[in-house]
Amino acid sequence: MNSLIRLELSRALRNRKFLFFSVIYPAALFLLIAGSANTKDKVDGTGLTLPTYMMVSMASFGALTAALMGNSERIAKERESGWTRQLRLTTLPGRGYVLAKTASAAVVSLPSIVVVFAVAALVKDVRLDAWQWIVLTAAIWAGSLVFAALGVALGYLATGDAVRPITMITYFGLSILGGLWMPTTTFPGWLQDIAKWVPTHAYAALGRAIEQSEAPHMSDVVTLAVFFALFTGGAAWLYRKDTLKA
Repeated sequence: MNSLIRLELSRALRNRKFLFFSVIYPAALFLLIAGSANTKDKVDGTGLTLPTYMMVSMASFGALTAALMGNSERIAKERESGWTRQLRLTTLPGRGYVLAKTASAAVVSLPSIVVVFAVAALVKDVRLDAWQWIVLTAAIWAGSLVFAALGVALGYLATGDAVRPITMITYFGLSILGGLWMPTTTFPGWLQDIAKWVPTHAYAALGRAIEQSEAPHMSDVVTLAVFFALFTGGAAWLYRKDTLKA
């Protein structure tokens, strides 16, 4: 299993296009959205400045990109090429394959978080206490596992040709409805009610609570825990189903 994890990490780090979209793209979006923003004006209903607010949003967006996009399409293609079938002939347990995919996505998601934080601190003078930077990084990184599990599930749900549009729709839907590209306070009331049930909304809310030196809302923690259970359960069921077909 350790050998497979090393292989997955090596493949992820060699993929320059993927690294651009998961590491550089979120930081570039942060500069595009918050680059000219006043560092004193607050986002309505949050108590945070736009750069501080969008820092968490774009760090979460980068982690989402690495965790979700990094798993779904690659798994679907490996199923079609027969790679996963070959792995089943080895002593590698099914959980080892899923763990390797999750680990590679987690490793790539960490640089995307750190780069956004560095850009926000250096360019927009975002300042937090040392403990906040550490806890914020850990919370966003750990929360990305929810979407890594979703990526595994999508990889086993769709074929190689269908997985990309399904993943892109899911990806953009989670990003927009979760308020990662714009504050949900700008949404119509009915859309704000929907956004509260989207996992990315709870995901970013954890980080914003830390920025305000507050404990995360229990509703956000429960939302992420429920979705993590659903996604991992779905991934496990789809994996077993795919195994029975082979």
